[in-house]
Amino acid sequence: MKLQVSKMGLSCGATLVKYLLCLLNFFFFFGGMVVLCVGIWLAADQNSFITLMRLTEQEALQQYSQPPVIEQGAYILISAGAFVFIISFLGYCGAIKESRLLLMLYGVFIVLIFTMEIAAGTLAAVYRRETERQLKVYLTQTIKDHYTTMKQADAITLAWNSAMAEFSCCGIDRYTDFNEAPLWVNNKTAGQLVPEACCKLEDKVLMKPADPNCIFAPTPSNSYAEEGCWYKMNAFVEYNFEVLIGIGIGLGLSQLLIIFFAFCLCKAIEEDFIKY
Repeated sequence: MKLQVSKMGLSCGATLVKYLLCLLNFFFFFGGMVVLCVGIWLAADQNSFITLMRLTEQEALQQYSQPPVIEQGAYILISAGAFVFIISFLGYCGAIKESRLLLMLYGVFIVLIFTMEIAAGTLAAVYRRETERQLKVYLTQTIKDHYTTMKQADAITLAWNSAMAEFSCCGIDRYTDFNEAPLWVNNKTAGQLVPEACCKLEDKVLMKPADPNCIFAPTPSNSYAEEGCWYKMNAFVEYNFEVLIGIGIGLGLSQLLIIFFAFCLCKAIEEDFIKY
């Protein structure tokens, strides 16, 4: 498809590309703005969010109203929202205003993101054993440094609880991994041997064990205390490897298409054809 521009305006092909980029980036721009605003609200006014959560009758939502969870969530939302907002802003404004500079910046940013993804994937494949070892060390460290009880839970604790409930596992290798987590050891119920998420659960959202005695006396019949998450996660990745590869290829092709559109439209806009 050859994109051309004249004093009368863009060709049909270039116009189609222009509005495709506008539509795509508008949705990302709006979504990034919403995420960014929510993150700023959480960072600036935690009390309002906590009050709102406590007014709801959903116990599942109230576990997210702990101050550490809100603070960490706010930083994540602000970072992600700002990143998406800036990139999509360049793409949308560059296309709608037919600005070569903005389109060039947008294309360069997408190229950099794509390049980093390729580099990360290649390094992970080439140094697979070392990557797995480092990842296991990192996950183990998150338990040691951050894991605590549900009443004092932060974002990492909630993430671990969700993972253990979903994969039916406990810790990295087994339940004794939590003995190395000072925050959990110092705040747990007297006599408690495993977190609630290590038990066979009646409610995976509220982390309610089917057997209340499980946290004090974990057995193969009432818990997953001896089943490590590292093995379960690896098994999940291997089982869904083709699906994950397909998603990665689809994402890469989408980014390449966006890069192609951005630079083709940029080329189609004459230097003296600028709209204000």
